[in-house]
Amino acid sequence: MLHPGDAIPTARRVVYIILLGALTALGPFTIDLYLPAFPALEADFQTSAAAIQLTLTGTMVGFALGQLVVGPLSDKLGRRVPLLCVTALHVLASTAAAIAPSLELLSLARVFMGIGAAAGGVVAMAIVRDLFGGRRLVVMLSRLALVSGVAPVAAPLIGSGLLVVMPWRGIFVVLAAYGAVMLIASLFLVPETLPKARRADRGSATVWQRYRSVLSDRIFIGVLIIGGMTFSGLFSYLSSSSFLFQQTYGFDPQQYGMLFAVNSLGVVLGVQTASRLAARFGPQWVMAVSTAVLVVAGSAIVITDQLGLGLWGTVIPLFFFITACGFTFPCVQVLALDRHGRAAGTAASLIGAVNFGVAGFISPLAAWISGDTGITATTMASVMVGCAVIAVLSLWLVVRPRTVPQLSP
Repeated sequence: MLHPGDAIPTARRVVYIILLGALTALGPFTIDLYLPAFPALEADFQTSAAAIQLTLTGTMVGFALGQLVVGPLSDKLGRRVPLLCVTALHVLASTAAAIAPSLELLSLARVFMGIGAAAGGVVAMAIVRDLFGGRRLVVMLSRLALVSGVAPVAAPLIGSGLLVVMPWRGIFVVLAAYGAVMLIASLFLVPETLPKARRADRGSATVWQRYRSVLSDRIFIGVLIIGGMTFSGLFSYLSSSSFLFQQTYGFDPQQYGMLFAVNSLGVVLGVQTASRLAARFGPQWVMAVSTAVLVVAGSAIVITDQLGLGLWGTVIPLFFFITACGFTFPCVQVLALDRHGRAAGTAASLIGAVNFGVAGFISPLAAWISGDTGITATTMASVMVGCAVIAVLSLWLVVRPRTVPQLSP
């Protein structure tokens, strides 16, 4: 056995995948479940689309900051204690959001919801890295990447269904209940995969030393940029799509949710295919193709919109863009974590913090560029293309695929 997880029976491994996947999904669901309610929030609080998007930005910034704290703590204290404490915060903040009387208080509650959801994804990735390495790590992380890729796309579909039976405040009640279930499940089912002996080995290192050991790796920096830009491109679409498809193209919340259901198939296809290709050819070469597709698909949306090709001119290249995101996500995680097993929590926290933090600042750009004229496919896709171009440059100028060593056994 090269890694502790090699001795885990298949049935228990499946349980871990399901539970860790649900923990990973808590963050994306916290961020995206209420996206179909954006027009209702705009009308209820009598404000602008840009102001509503700032509640999304606040959540993502809180999620990023929470991960920066949870990651190093999980390396020092173990995986369970930070997970339980921060998930409990999520339940309280979700309850506060459900009863918030003003947009300002809702925005504040959303920040703490983001902080509270931060532990799930970080601890899940760290646990996987504690247990597995090499090619089996590719497979296990691809399962988590499938969840983290599908959840942002599937959450609006579920949110639109919830809006049929409840007002927008009910969505936050559902999120509070989800967090409570994850808290109970974590208490009884999540094992401690970082024993005290291993914590003692790294206990003398300060938080900054752990961050410095990770950030001194050129390849890690490169994939960090690629992950952040890919996520930002995806969230530029997610934050703009509610207004674009419901107000410009006339979708109702259920039609809008069905669009997300179709796009989620692209993420599934991308993630599952990428895991096999990455194990065979190397994740850096999978990203060489997927990042190029991001640029081409995003540019196609701009061109078709300017030519006046309407809805189908937007949704077809959009599907390819989201599929390319699915190819990219697991490759980013594998390249980042395979090289930093001794600081898995810190490395995972940086991936999540950059993904959501950068996306939180970039995703409202489409609304700000559009101004009072309303979000168009061109303004949305322009931000997506800009993110994709930066990802391509990072791959070839920073990561440099030919210099990436093979995965460990």
